[in-house]
Amino acid sequence: MVRREGDRPARRTGDNGGGRRHSRGQRASGDERRAPRDRRQSSPEKPSGEADLYYDSPPPQRRRRDTGSNDREDRLGRDRHGKIRPKRVSASAAPLIADSDRSSGASSNPLSADSLARLNALNEKTTFIEREGVRKVSGAAAARPGGTTTRKHHQHDKRKRRVVSGPALEEGRARRYDEPKGRMHMTRKRQLWLAIILVALLLVIFIPVGVLVIGKKKGGDGADAAADARGDGPPANANLATISESDIPAEAKGTILDPFAWYDTTDFNVTYTAATFGDLPVMGLNSTWDDHTRANDRVPYLDEEWQYGTQPIRGVNVGGWLNIEPFITPSLFKGYGRNLGVVDEYTLTKHLGPTTAAEVLERHYAKFVTEATFADIAAAGLDHVRIPFGYWAVATFADDPYVPQISWRYLLRAIEWARRYGLRVNLDLHGAPGSQNGWNHSGRLGAMGWMNGTDGALNAQRTLEIHDRMSKFFGQDRYKNVVAVYGLLNEPKMGELPPQDMQRWNEQAIRTVRSNGVDAVVAVGDGFLGLPKWKGQLTTYAANNDVVLDAHQYLIFNPDKLAFTHQKKLEFICDAWAGEMKKSVDRSTGFGPTFCGEFSQADTDCAVHLNNVNMGARWTGTYDTGDPSSSILTPACPAAIDPQSPDSSSTSSGKGCSCDEANAPASQYSDAYKKYLLALASAQMDAFEQAWGWFYWTWDTEETVQWSWKKGRAAGTLPLDPAARENVCGQPDLGKFVDEGLGEEY
Repeated sequence: MVRREGDRPARRTGDNGGGRRHSRGQRASGDERRAPRDRRQSSPEKPSGEADLYYDSPPPQRRRRDTGSNDREDRLGRDRHGKIRPKRVSASAAPLIADSDRSSGASSNPLSADSLARLNALNEKTTFIEREGVRKVSGAAAARPGGTTTRKHHQHDKRKRRVVSGPALEEGRARRYDEPKGRMHMTRKRQLWLAIILVALLLVIFIPVGVLVIGKKKGGDGADAAADARGDGPPANANLATISESDIPAEAKGTILDPFAWYDTTDFNVTYTAATFGDLPVMGLNSTWDDHTRANDRVPYLDEEWQYGTQPIRGVNVGGWLNIEPFITPSLFKGYGRNLGVVDEYTLTKHLGPTTAAEVLERHYAKFVTEATFADIAAAGLDHVRIPFGYWAVATFADDPYVPQISWRYLLRAIEWARRYGLRVNLDLHGAPGSQNGWNHSGRLGAMGWMNGTDGALNAQRTLEIHDRMSKFFGQDRYKNVVAVYGLLNEPKMGELPPQDMQRWNEQAIRTVRSNGVDAVVAVGDGFLGLPKWKGQLTTYAANNDVVLDAHQYLIFNPDKLAFTHQKKLEFICDAWAGEMKKSVDRSTGFGPTFCGEFSQADTDCAVHLNNVNMGARWTGTYDTGDPSSSILTPACPAAIDPQSPDSSSTSSGKGCSCDEANAPASQYSDAYKKYLLALASAQMDAFEQAWGWFYWTWDTEETVQWSWKKGRAAGTLPLDPAARENVCGQPDLGKFVDEGLGEEY
């Protein structure tokens, strides 16, 4: 994993090379409740050896009027459809009292002759309109199945036959049928406006939802495509044909113990088992193994003893795999807007939800590291492999969004593949509950909640309980030869923890691991305190060379060292780092057993997402954390240093500082740049072999060459065989590795 510059850029005391520095990001807002876990989640609070615990009235009708005959029906005739129709009135007929006036108690004054004539004309027009309406309705009804009219047609017909009183007509309180239908036009306008408003509301609702869904799908699709691009689509899983789904107990179907629920079954034993060891499932393992293998003919077989301190470790990490890191697999973080805050595994899995997160990450587990990875590592002349993983491989806790325990199965398979190719394994707990450093590779970017804060003590205790379960499992005989190093915790930020509390925790963890039968060398992270400060620490437990100090060395996260010229970087490595390692491995001057658990040949911090998602670079002065105390907004490349200034921290405008060449494909590197990068990597190997050796970070990445042993080896910037490399630090003139045409700004 890669550290970021802290919000208060720390300096190593003793200046052991300024191990990786990290920037602290923003903590996720609030105590967020996680989505319900799927059935595959283990029970974190009460682990068990039993398999099943590893998955852990219509509205009231309006009363109808009595339709029987009444006084009105006596006075009004019915049409041929049986509907009431006003009788025609002649001018000489007896006086007529309007029904509406009768019902309202109006006076029954006789109508004038003119009024009667107008009413008679009205009735004649009404009769004509009704007749035409009936003809149209009847035709329409005949055209419809069943020949019936709809309620709408009845209402329309009834509205057209409405009769008003003569007085009302005379007084202008009613509209004549031959007058413009303004009111009806207004109704239609109102309906049109209502329709427009409704459509607008629907657009307001559905457009943002659509964008969110598309954006989320885009992110998932990008991850899926990247995962499938690493292989030839979904695995064949041919070994499932050897078993039947009826072999799986009903309570285990769809859980982590069900082989039919696994995305990839390659090289797994698919016979169902609920067996556990140390309360952890043995799913997928075969009952036999062979330790008489070796990585190359220069190293002992697995079932023979390795002489640590005499024969150097030459190893590599498989970082960004079982706990993801944005700069290693940027495809997993593409397609998400900044407003979503997807910056680490915690926020990614929380955003995706338990089901989708499990699908996306298991495809990543299956494709990013395969059997070919371990075959290639051995073929590259390497002999150890460090496997980082998060605590969620073993257990999850309340509100954790992490995918639980699926990575455990892939960890077990990886160990078996390492065994097959004679590679010794360094187990590395890379992320602890609460985050031991607040950096994205711990799982969660933000505040440190391990041995610090409200739940700090609880999370430290949880980590001890995880080690109790893990060490019982890896204390089995099958792991005695292949698990050579057992790491307690990656990069705890000891500068912000009580030193005595941290050392007591280390001691308790060592006792737990040893009492459970683990014979491997126990690795303790130096916590960036500086190697000299470890002299005399843990002497009771390190007396037999079975506890090793794990130091991580990088030049690029410290602005002062980042600004070194090419030649000065080589000189610093061969003098300062080599000298520090030599002192540390000697008990009279240092801790004792020491190795470098992480380093790389990168000489800039330009890699995309290296300093957190969408963060800039110190090299170009664009490293903006939002906090003035940790941001670096002045270019730090060597070309930015003003050579005329006596103050080495004084900088020029930084004109020319660029990440273009550092981030370019290796095919575009100049020969001078390749020569220098090879020397830079080899010099570090020289320095670290003054102690127990080294593990390169990392085996492969999706894009960046200078952080991938696989890509660097193919490009010629890393040695084809590290044991046969040129001894850089033994050269009297390191300037020979820096051609005159190699600029300092890129």
